[in-house]
Amino acid sequence: MGQPYELPDFYVPHPARINPHLDGARAHSKSWAYDFDMIDVPQQGRRIWDEHDFDSHDYALLCAYTHPDATGPALDLVTDWYVWVFYFDDHFLELYKRTRDIPSAKAYLDRLPAFMPVHGDIIEAPSNPVERGLADLWTRTVPSMSPDWRERFRRTTEALLAESLWELSNITSGRIANPIEYVEMRRKVGGAPWSANLVEYASDAEVPAQIAATRPMRVLSDTFSDAVHLRNDLFSYQREVEVEGELNNGVLVVERFLGCGVQQAAELVNDILTSRLHQFENTALTEIPPLVDEHQVDAAGRLGLLNYVKGLQDWQSGGHEWHLRSSRYMNNGGKAAHSPHGLGTAALRAFSSLATTAPSRARSHTFTPHQPVGPTDLPDIYMPFRGKQSPHLSAARFAILEWGERTGITDGTIWDARMLEAFDLPLCASGIFPDASPEQLDLASAWLAWGTYADDYYPVVFGRRRDLAGAKAMTEKLSALMSLDCQEPMHAGPTPGGVVPVGALEMGLVDVWGRTAAGMSAEQRRAFKGAVDSMTESWLWELTNQAQNRIPDPVDYIEMRRRTFGSELTMSLCRIGHGEQIPADVYRSRPIQAIENAASDYACLLNDLFSYHKEIQYDGDFHNGVLVVQNFLACDKDRAVAVVNDLMTARMRQFEHVVAVDLPALVTDFGLDDDVRRIVLRYAEELQNWMSGILGWHRGCHRYGTADLPHRRPSPARPPARLLSTPTGLGTSAARISRKAGAA
Repeated sequence: MGQPYELPDFYVPHPARINPHLDGARAHSKSWAYDFDMIDVPQQGRRIWDEHDFDSHDYALLCAYTHPDATGPALDLVTDWYVWVFYFDDHFLELYKRTRDIPSAKAYLDRLPAFMPVHGDIIEAPSNPVERGLADLWTRTVPSMSPDWRERFRRTTEALLAESLWELSNITSGRIANPIEYVEMRRKVGGAPWSANLVEYASDAEVPAQIAATRPMRVLSDTFSDAVHLRNDLFSYQREVEVEGELNNGVLVVERFLGCGVQQAAELVNDILTSRLHQFENTALTEIPPLVDEHQVDAAGRLGLLNYVKGLQDWQSGGHEWHLRSSRYMNNGGKAAHSPHGLGTAALRAFSSLATTAPSRARSHTFTPHQPVGPTDLPDIYMPFRGKQSPHLSAARFAILEWGERTGITDGTIWDARMLEAFDLPLCASGIFPDASPEQLDLASAWLAWGTYADDYYPVVFGRRRDLAGAKAMTEKLSALMSLDCQEPMHAGPTPGGVVPVGALEMGLVDVWGRTAAGMSAEQRRAFKGAVDSMTESWLWELTNQAQNRIPDPVDYIEMRRRTFGSELTMSLCRIGHGEQIPADVYRSRPIQAIENAASDYACLLNDLFSYHKEIQYDGDFHNGVLVVQNFLACDKDRAVAVVNDLMTARMRQFEHVVAVDLPALVTDFGLDDDVRRIVLRYAEELQNWMSGILGWHRGCHRYGTADLPHRRPSPARPPARLLSTPTGLGTSAARISRKAGAA
């Protein structure tokens, strides 16, 4: 059988090395696999592995390449883990994917967490090779690791196992994921976050607990994971798609989404892989050093962190070398296959990788502000839900003007009353919350206005001066102003935490926070405060990119765009009335996360379509999905607009699919009673209102039209008039109105 495409020229910037304990690991892992009935022992009448399969896959070689500095005992244990995870994958394929037996698959997966206790002993009796192997490995691994690592490793292992159901569901329904969904879910089911945890073990380099959950560390893990998975997709397309009938492969996803040939799809997947590795390098060099300083990580922790980063780099290079050699994958054609192999040529390939990818890396740093791009011809936008409107809209419009004057938002420094009226945030609130009471609509309008004002404030006050320290200090103060002890609406003066608000930005937040938090439980306050913090902290990411003149990596852009848009904040407003009535694990479940992320991406990309002319030409900003696609695909605006619209449509159709298929299954799986079931379905309807309301606002406000854009300077002396729009709302990013003060 010929290969479906030639392998592309991979980015491999670090030479591969091999562990000297390879032979010992080979002998040990084979003996271990025999002991746990993984070789030559059929399961339920189905053959999984024979000795030839095991030898030809050579998992010990994989681990020797990916953990070149591990000790002999550590390499043995890590190799056993990889034997187990690949056996699990093939065991699940034969018993459940091929048979499409979802109920049995669920029952099988539900038992596995019992063999991974964070505390205490395993009390469940294992009944098959997967369970017996997991029990043995867990018992041998966790005693030497901290409770924090155990908890993280348990979570990544559970995700790897449980999300196999997502793959099985797609196969059963014949559904191919959209690109955004695929990257999100592949990260879980593909196992690379799990591999990153094992790098900590093999390198004797646990990530310090105080920074393990921070954005830079998460980005290191995510970019590592995405690169590992996309590389695997490129090598395994023939086996998975053509032989096994698998639908969850990145090359297939891109091929179907863009309607292109398989060779072009493979090249584009390789471009995404390269972009993720560039993101990894940028994060390691620019975000990790200030992170360890900020958290005062000690010398031992810093050394461990360096070893961890080095371990992730070793994994990438070693994993690539193994894919070129393993019989499990196609590796006979293309530049990657025809280039010299072996440790002696790895350094040469690394140099070639750096040279080949230099143009794409440079392109991400060559944005020219204020390019004359002209108006955007908006495509037909798919919106299956009818927009609604609150009967209290007129009153809310008057109320927001009074609020703007009272808090100082419209003092002419950033906005004036004319601009606040033109932006018409109550129109957005009215569509998002059509059933809100007058008080609730006023509060929602004020939150949208404050978030939009704050989003404009950061680039004006901090962006032009590249004042990242000042922006960080402001972000910390805004967080401190949201006291968790707030029992009633707050007014001028110190907050319950003793922090004194100064200026319109701070006074506005104190006002909306006090009015919101007073009616919340302590748990709701913490969650809502976290949503606001997530948004304000994301603006620091934008300012950092602006300082580097760096157009974001497309995956990082999508994931951060949800935060810069304030999606979690405005969705949190939906949940205030019923958050405690739904179990927390339901909110954390895959279907709820899927509809939230799909809705958020739809709205974010919608904003990018409407705001492209304003942001690129007038604001000199590059945090826009259309521009990110243009840069990544090296295409023109019209093509990028079409791709963004296709992504929006795909996310909306995914939302519809999850609501129709996965939410009913969620209700059954969790055994939810009728009241909670109605609340879950009501939340899905609220997200429908959220998306249709945001679309209605973009079409109805004076913000993005060509006639609105030249009128940019606040003019306090002039009477309000609904004529113009200038900074974008919660949904836009970075250097919004960075030239406003000097505009003509």
